Amino acid sequence: MNKGAGDVLYKVRFFLIPYIVLLCGCLIIKLLYTRPEIYFAVNRLYSYWADAIAPYITDIGDGTTIIILSVILALFSYRPAFLLITSYAITSLTAQALKYAFDAPRPKVYFEHELSKIHFVKGLYILTVHSFPSGHTVTAFSAGMVLTYLLKNKQWGILFFVVAVLVGYSRMYLSQHFFEDVMAGSVVGVMVTVLWLSWVDRREFLSSPRWIRGLLRKGD
Repeated sequence: MNKGAGDVLYKVRFFLIPYIVLLCGCLIIKLLYTRPEIYFAVNRLYSYWADAIAPYITDIGDGTTIIILSVILALFSYRPAFLLITSYAITSLTAQALKYAFDAPRPKVYFEHELSKIHFVKGLYILTVHSFPSGHTVTAFSAGMVLTYLLKNKQWGILFFVVAVLVGYSRMYLSQHFFEDVMAGSVVGVMVTVLWLSWVDRREFLSSPRWIRGLLRKGD
């Protein structure tokens, strides 16, 4: 149980501090360069090994990954599983609402007259609609925040942050999203998760023995 937003922010500081630094840097980049300039700067930095690994990195931000991880956590304690899966649900619903509200085209449509200049990973299905924000990025940053919040050793937050950034970058590398989509996705993932954890983890039922135990840990 936490004492409010301040307590949550302190517990995720090893994730949050580098994130704020990176976000400030991304905002500067966005002010200095246009959408096409940023997109093509990323797109031309490709290699065969990156083509092979990027789809697997991007899958870390898939909902299936979070469901599997939640089931594993539930084996030992229902509380962390509940916090992870509900944070995923809340942030995903927020992202989907924004996607349909903005209804922004993805790179393949936005650059439909310049497709010959774009490097696409072979065999990958390229989406065309609902680009803003990046849902995979939302999920990766939300999960990273929750896991940092839950673990006793908060320094794991640094690793979770790096993984979340790699997921976000993979969405641009695979031409599924723009720089702005990934930035917005990270903001949604972080902010909504902080608000959700600040509220839900103060509910008394989560501190009860029933929620502390898990499928393999039946308690006393």
